[in-house]
Amino acid sequence: MSETNELRIAVIGAGPAGVYSSDIFLRQLGKLGEELGLGTKARIDLFEKLPVPFGLVRYGVAPDHPSIKFIASALEKTLDNPDIHLYCDVEFGKDVTLDELLERYDAVLFATGAVEDKPLGLPGADLDGVYGAAKFVEWYDGYPTGAREWPLDAEEVAVIGGGNVAMDVARELMRNADDLKAKTDIPDNVYEGIKANKAKTLHLFIRRGVAQAKFSVQELREMEKLPGVQLIINEDDFDLDDDTIEEAGKDKLTRQMVEELFTIREMAEDMEDDGDTDFEGNPADRKYYIHFNSAPVEVLGEDGKVKAIRVEKTTTSADGKMTRTGEFEEYPVQAVYHAIGYKPATAPGIAYDDRRAHLANANGDGRITTEASGEGAQVRERLYATGWAKRGPVGLIGSTKSDALLIVTNMLEDLSKAAEGGRVAADRDPESIDRLLASRGVKPIDFAGWKKVDAFERAEGAKEGREHKKVIDPEQMRALAHA
Repeated sequence: MSETNELRIAVIGAGPAGVYSSDIFLRQLGKLGEELGLGTKARIDLFEKLPVPFGLVRYGVAPDHPSIKFIASALEKTLDNPDIHLYCDVEFGKDVTLDELLERYDAVLFATGAVEDKPLGLPGADLDGVYGAAKFVEWYDGYPTGAREWPLDAEEVAVIGGGNVAMDVARELMRNADDLKAKTDIPDNVYEGIKANKAKTLHLFIRRGVAQAKFSVQELREMEKLPGVQLIINEDDFDLDDDTIEEAGKDKLTRQMVEELFTIREMAEDMEDDGDTDFEGNPADRKYYIHFNSAPVEVLGEDGKVKAIRVEKTTTSADGKMTRTGEFEEYPVQAVYHAIGYKPATAPGIAYDDRRAHLANANGDGRITTEASGEGAQVRERLYATGWAKRGPVGLIGSTKSDALLIVTNMLEDLSKAAEGGRVAADRDPESIDRLLASRGVKPIDFAGWKKVDAFERAEGAKEGREHKKVIDPEQMRALAHA
């Protein structure tokens, strides 16, 4: 089969969703292609707006997650495949349009992820000192277009949220800078920022109960090992009724999370009994309060700045239904971080489902539609979505893999029904996209270019006895990649 007769697939977004989908597409095509009349060869071009790949694995997860380097390493192995061509520093909708892709590719798959916060929606949300988690995460992860400095002058801070991002944010706010630097790839500006952090007291507010939180066990274990930090809980939050315990026991992950939270309760009691110590029994100079059944209702301010947060006590039934009690408490804080969910990115020319916060697709099967829902929603041929772009900002890496398999199965089914075994793009010259981008002065960074950036980061890290040290300036990334 000649190269021009390969199936040609464009994938938008080189984060986990895009990379996994590319890998699964090639594997499934190899298994099923002959039977479906598609052959077994495809060229996948993976477009990424940032100068480097890996999306949320590199820029959306706290740097002290030990599993991250394993995931990044697995993604890198996938990209080192002659049938997958990486085009970083190419922005969909700006450097290349949907029509131009459809002319050159038999199908286009959107794996665009999320970079924005859902709005807080409370009175006082616009006060100086209220921050969305996404922007803070961008800062400590060295996002190429993110902030380079972060105001960490509040001695008392609140974090709102019952999921893993809230845990990440709280942990980084309670972190010891030297400990973080020794174990991670944080750049110098983040180290200096965290070293100067004045936070001494942190309140984590979770609206529902212990059995309804969405923390992973790994997050909880990382919370348990913060040097210099005393964990403080409310005993009443752990007084679970039989129905709640039975319900939590039905799901393995929920059961494990609840068991780990009870371990934290015991740790907190020991820390208090030992005279306000950290997990190693050393004197603690920071206090981390964990409040369940606590729904923030208002951020209070003075002279335009945060001065406190008002919280209503709630109760949560075994089935997860939350009820407000009308009992309020105020906590003095000078900064509030909200981690209540991301809003996945929109894509030019693609309808968006605002209610569910993802690209409009048919019954969640990944086939892009003309509008979000209703009788007028028609499937648009050759266009697909996967990951958060398909389902909204829920689920972890495991969900992204199962998503990819579902969407790839649908893509292969549709391609097999299309004329000429799915080869419907008019322009089948594999170099056509390179000429188009060159004519616009766009210089993509390929896999070899990324490897140059990665090698530099490893060399810089080695100078300080670290595995890796992130480059954060996009111009420096480009210079390294194109050298």
